[in-house]
Amino acid sequence: MELPVVDSTGLLQRDAEASTRAAAAIRDAYIEYGFLYVSGHGVPQPTIDAAGASAMRFFRLPEVEKRQVSANIANRGWHALGDALMYGAEKPDYKEFYQVGLELPSDDPDVLAGQPLRGANNWPRFMPELQRDMYAYFEAVAVCGQALSHGVALSLDIDPDFFVDKIFKPLQRSQAVYYPPQPASLSDDQFGVAAHTDFGNITILWHDDNGGLEVQNLAGEWIAAPPVPDTMVVNAGDLLGRWSNDRYRSTKHRVVNRSGRERISIATFYDPTFTAKVDPRDLGLPSEQESKYLPISAGEHILGRIDASFGYRKSLR
Repeated sequence: MELPVVDSTGLLQRDAEASTRAAAAIRDAYIEYGFLYVSGHGVPQPTIDAAGASAMRFFRLPEVEKRQVSANIANRGWHALGDALMYGAEKPDYKEFYQVGLELPSDDPDVLAGQPLRGANNWPRFMPELQRDMYAYFEAVAVCGQALSHGVALSLDIDPDFFVDKIFKPLQRSQAVYYPPQPASLSDDQFGVAAHTDFGNITILWHDDNGGLEVQNLAGEWIAAPPVPDTMVVNAGDLLGRWSNDRYRSTKHRVVNRSGRERISIATFYDPTFTAKVDPRDLGLPSEQESKYLPISAGEHILGRIDASFGYRKSLR
């Protein structure tokens, strides 16, 4: 295993000395790998276990039932096998997934204004435990995302609270992902998830003990990122790469389920609020270094990537 393990306990507890150590480790990892493991992430194991178990029961239901909660225009709900085609990939991903976001009432100002990706979740009425368990996980991992955002700010030597008003209403998306055992007949260019970089700021991933995640290192080699007990994988996405003027790497990664068994993971994309301005000049960009990117809103960037990756959205627009 090449990827470093960072203890995030101090970030959660706002311990100054431990937070400084964690921030330095985050900086080194994101410059070299774009990936790390975090221990002390604060998400209770029973919450993880319940969400994983409920999601697996959902995925094992007949397709006709799952289609009752097919993904809506807010990108909430079930995505069937073959729904996702990563940019540059020849074939759709060999996976299905169920996605939830921040639960907002119909009278929320952003919902009333028609802000994309906002609204209520698309919960299956026929399986209430999925709502209970997935949203408990969603809320618990959000606390971890807040702490890690604090760590990222510290790692960039900017105001430690820089992200606070950028994530007050995050575009957080948590998706339970199901990978069927890949048949031996599948070709070498068929992946559970094809090589890609993530869209947003940071991704927080729990995955089961089947393995399959691979990360591309600086030499262009694919290295395994196996599950490590009591940790989660956390990587920088394209938005953080852009915001940091490419000081932090948004690294290609992929999933190949070679285990011969069903594989499940829960990926959380912990991203800023839709209207947050993403400008490299705000993240401590040295004055002599010219910004590579124009300012953009977080939502504009993420929505563009979602629209490009999921074919079902063309029929909903």
